[in-house]
Amino acid sequence: MKLLTTVRQMVQAREASPRPLGLVPTMGYLHAGHLALVKRAKEETAAVVVSIFVNPTQFGPTEDMATYPRDMERDLALLEQERVDIVFAPPVEEMYPAGYSTYVEVEGITSRLEGERRPEHFRGVATVVAKLFTIVRPDCSYFGQKDGQQLLVVRRLAQDLNLCTEVVAVPTVREPDGLALSSRNAYLSKQEREAALVLSRALRRVEELWRGGERDGEALRQEMRGMVQAEPLAELDYVSVADTAALEELGTVDRPAMASLAVRIGRARLIDNVPLVEETP
Repeated sequence: MKLLTTVRQMVQAREASPRPLGLVPTMGYLHAGHLALVKRAKEETAAVVVSIFVNPTQFGPTEDMATYPRDMERDLALLEQERVDIVFAPPVEEMYPAGYSTYVEVEGITSRLEGERRPEHFRGVATVVAKLFTIVRPDCSYFGQKDGQQLLVVRRLAQDLNLCTEVVAVPTVREPDGLALSSRNAYLSKQEREAALVLSRALRRVEELWRGGERDGEALRQEMRGMVQAEPLAELDYVSVADTAALEELGTVDRPAMASLAVRIGRARLIDNVPLVEETP
């Protein structure tokens, strides 16, 4: 496994790599969700690049970049076990050198949900992903379904800018009790972690109602609100039942949709979602 820290090294390595080439972008502090992306990439491509970069441009001024969990030594050991070909772990000054002033914005879907509450977030995500796609030039790139809005943004970015990579969605990996894996779960105390199960319980309930025939979007949103608000340690940020094309809230769920929510528990802000999509026969 090669550990590369400069753009020049990565460009040289990509030119020498067999094709198809897969990319798994991460911010490190890896867990089984990240490793599921790696395993999928290993199955479908001839060589795999994993990037580890805590991207400063996607954090707001009051967010947790300084305390975001990091453990490079452990991350590298896990990736070595997965037989990853290349780890690209540039320092901030390599990705954003002095005088950097170019950013990428995806309009429309970034103005809702996470984008409404974190105005600069998706500009930072789109910028760093565009840079990674340009530097690595992967044939396939792998993203988790847990960050559902981010997945939609990245797909729109790749399509609109002709970045020539297939964006592959990998299902959310959960603990046995349903909690979606997230690096920010490390912030939770034992009691807070128990309270955090309200996210997956609310989403399971909505999915059950939808599969049972409920198509009233507001009824589904209200079910999530009620369940979260009944948890004393949970502070609700938003609930959503929106279409997957433009993330517009639905009065009637009559097209492919995503139920999602964001909840603060202690110092952790957690997000989760489930797709509401009819299974193809």
